[in-house]
Amino acid sequence: MYWRLGDENVHATFVEADPPRTSWLALWSPHPDVELEPDEVIDLVRPVTDGSVDSSGNPVVATTPTPVERLDLDDFCAALANPALVASASNQVWVDAARTALTFVAQGRMQPGLSSGGFDAWRLGAPTDDERRHIAQLAHALHPAANCVALGDTTSSTDDLGWVATPQVTLDGFLTAVVDRFARTAAAPMVAGHDAFAALTPTAIDAGAALTRLATVSGDRPPLTFLRLVTTDSAFSGVLVFQGRHDPSVTVPVTALWNAPDSVRRRFQAFESSLLLTLRRAARQWEPLGRLLDQATPTEIALTSEEIDALSGPLANDLGATGLSIAWPTDAIAGITLTPVVGPPADAEEIPLTGRTTRLDLASLLELRWQGEIDGEPLTAAEIEMLASSNHAVVRLRGRWVRVESEQMARLRERRTVGAGTALAAALGGQIELPGGSGGANGIEPTIQVVGPLATLGERLRGLESDREIVPPAGFEADLRAYQARGLAWLVEMDELGLGGILADDMGLGKTVQLLALHAYRQAELGPAAGPTLVICPTSVVGNWGRETNRFSPATKVRRYHGATRHLDPDELDSDSVVLTSYGIARRDAERLATIEWGLVVADEAQAIKNPRSRTARALRSIRSGTRFALTGTPIQNQLLDLWAILDWTTPGLLGPQERFRQDLAAPIERDGDEEVTAQLNRLLRPFLLRRRKSDPDIAPDLPPKTETDQIVPLTEEQASLYAAVVADVMAEIAAATGIERRGLVLRLVTRLKQVCNHPEHLLAEGGELDGRSGKLTATDDLLDVIVEEGEAAIVFTQYVVMGNLLEQHFRERGLRTKFLHGGLSATQREAMVDEFQSGEIDVFVVSLRAGGTGLNLTAATHVIHYDRWWNPAVEDQASDRAWRIGQTRPVQVHRLVCEGTIEDRIAVLLREKRSVASAVVGAGEAWISDLGDDDLAELVALSSDGQPW
Repeated sequence: MYWRLGDENVHATFVEADPPRTSWLALWSPHPDVELEPDEVIDLVRPVTDGSVDSSGNPVVATTPTPVERLDLDDFCAALANPALVASASNQVWVDAARTALTFVAQGRMQPGLSSGGFDAWRLGAPTDDERRHIAQLAHALHPAANCVALGDTTSSTDDLGWVATPQVTLDGFLTAVVDRFARTAAAPMVAGHDAFAALTPTAIDAGAALTRLATVSGDRPPLTFLRLVTTDSAFSGVLVFQGRHDPSVTVPVTALWNAPDSVRRRFQAFESSLLLTLRRAARQWEPLGRLLDQATPTEIALTSEEIDALSGPLANDLGATGLSIAWPTDAIAGITLTPVVGPPADAEEIPLTGRTTRLDLASLLELRWQGEIDGEPLTAAEIEMLASSNHAVVRLRGRWVRVESEQMARLRERRTVGAGTALAAALGGQIELPGGSGGANGIEPTIQVVGPLATLGERLRGLESDREIVPPAGFEADLRAYQARGLAWLVEMDELGLGGILADDMGLGKTVQLLALHAYRQAELGPAAGPTLVICPTSVVGNWGRETNRFSPATKVRRYHGATRHLDPDELDSDSVVLTSYGIARRDAERLATIEWGLVVADEAQAIKNPRSRTARALRSIRSGTRFALTGTPIQNQLLDLWAILDWTTPGLLGPQERFRQDLAAPIERDGDEEVTAQLNRLLRPFLLRRRKSDPDIAPDLPPKTETDQIVPLTEEQASLYAAVVADVMAEIAAATGIERRGLVLRLVTRLKQVCNHPEHLLAEGGELDGRSGKLTATDDLLDVIVEEGEAAIVFTQYVVMGNLLEQHFRERGLRTKFLHGGLSATQREAMVDEFQSGEIDVFVVSLRAGGTGLNLTAATHVIHYDRWWNPAVEDQASDRAWRIGQTRPVQVHRLVCEGTIEDRIAVLLREKRSVASAVVGAGEAWISDLGDDDLAELVALSSDGQPW
């Protein structure tokens, strides 16, 4: 088990016992996903999980029942000889301290003495100055998680007061335990003068010896004095106890002094004088202590409820300043645990959640209240009222004493409202920001309990991966693949709950047909109550939606709300209608669209609303609907806030306010790679985001292979000369510029260099010949010669309209059948071009990446050529997936053209080597380059003479 000491997520806490040699290490973890095999559960006073500190900078601690694995000193010290033992940062001090203690034992430098219970015990001998400094350094390095205190353990001494020890005290206890365990040899009695010091079995020593031991560990000063509180069934009393000044583990009841023989008592006259002086000072601070001074031999006093209340407040600190400390019993008083509960107001009528009968409004408000528990059993309303009305800090309840903090009583009376979306997030494993800070301290549980219909909804959402089978109605003419049938079942579930979500299948896996199946299912199940469906998509795919609807659901009425003559009459719409419109029209006509009660609103290529402050996103939020679904192959295009924006449209309130999402979730994941926060977000998102990839095992057999190649091409002499000239000219301007002007110059430099790499004519626009002047164009011609010769077709993507026009002109001059699809064309023109290409009337389809990179079905192509790079893998993959999608039966080859030794070459290397994180690094196109310093920028854009990228 010692190997767990190397796990950063497992801490070792020293559990002190009497005698010291029976002490042990408790292995525990604050992370619930760490797999321990607990031997028992003990109460640990340990730092709260959120890392809070008090005004002095010390960690805030709380008593927490903790499952632990027991690691005995024998096993631990035996492991020290194992060279494979590598301890974590929090556990290394135990390794170093054990080796230090064993060195003392090996050198015979031990001292016999007594434990706090009066048992035989060995301790460290007198250390040298260097050893003292070393031990102090070890104490200073003791991790807060290791410096915990175990309360109420059955092996602890009956005199254990349960205070939180200083690191030095904890370390001294550990050193003593190791020495006491391994100092027991046959020669020990000759040193100690007693046979007990050679045996492991504890032997009690008399009171005189106990006082002697107390004097030994207190040095030349009297011991400290404690008033230990003791409970009975009906009352409290305070018992006086001595504590070793330099070793708090050594405690002796004051009665031992009064009961000792006169010869012993005379030897410890200083103890008696110090005790009486301390009691006189303390009695001036708190009058009830005068009752102790009235006793001939002060030992114990009875305490009233009011006096116990006083000791629960600041008075305890004031008495500590006089030299009398207060020690509360660690096992006789129960504490109240508070759990935050979210649900309908207590007086609200319970509403069942069954199918479509109830749809929870995530914008509605619920009540956050507090539930008190004792020993895991909830308090009744009457008990809470009794606690509140008693006005005592310690109250008799359920046959035992219960301590109630004033902060806990304030929270038990507290009520506040939270959004239903936030509460649902908590039901799925998220967090709610609690008033007054997070839980984990002062008996407050950090885990929020969700009750009522929302808890039922959370359970239902967690079980969405069931085998529910949804059969599309007879009029729906498509055979759904297995994964598409599962997608339909998920859509139906989320629609029935009125929650919506994101269907995030890879491009080409049939998101359109799954949504059309949902529309048909709704009509069959709900009839007129289903309401019409509104589909909002890019202009280039409006026609595709129309064709797909006519193909798979011919009985459905399709209306295009698009073009200059568009009109929309609510009286002409029925529940079977599908209305198609573009994002631009939806933005301009949002008020008109908002007058209609839509059953479904679908946002296709939903990355269009990734900016929640854009006019488009605001317009879509104003359109009323029963359920909203977003379709996108890239739910996270550049950053996690993209996902927040889309989900805040489909399921408002689920992820909370944007800024809190950024701080609590996005930043820890994107900046630090926080695995715990990532897991929390995944638990929350899983029901609302259905993500399938083409590489998934149950989908891959449905698609032919796809081959991707970076084709490195040389610059012509003209291109190389132009490239060097542009770098020299613009870099000189950049060196003299700052701020926004510099950023603009950098982006201009990048754009010009990409134009040079495409073709000199792209930069110069002189109307000259195209042949023989561009390495890329020559490579493209060579590729097309083979492609066309084999009777196949190709798509050529470019992000520049000017370059697209040049390519179309060049291909036509070569006798190829070609067309150029770009954003300046009407929807009708785009659809006609797509139909021509799909029917085999076009050899080379030039496509603007912005206008045709998403949504189109271009399975007639078996080759995709990226003439220039967008430098965002997600965007390029979307474009390639116009050809590699469900319906494609032939292998697809993707060719990415890269000019050798240029900026294109260098960024291609970055994308190849770090493709999994490329979106985060260069996901915003060229904008990141403007943040580079002059030297890094010069290195990035320099033309390599040897043809290598670096």
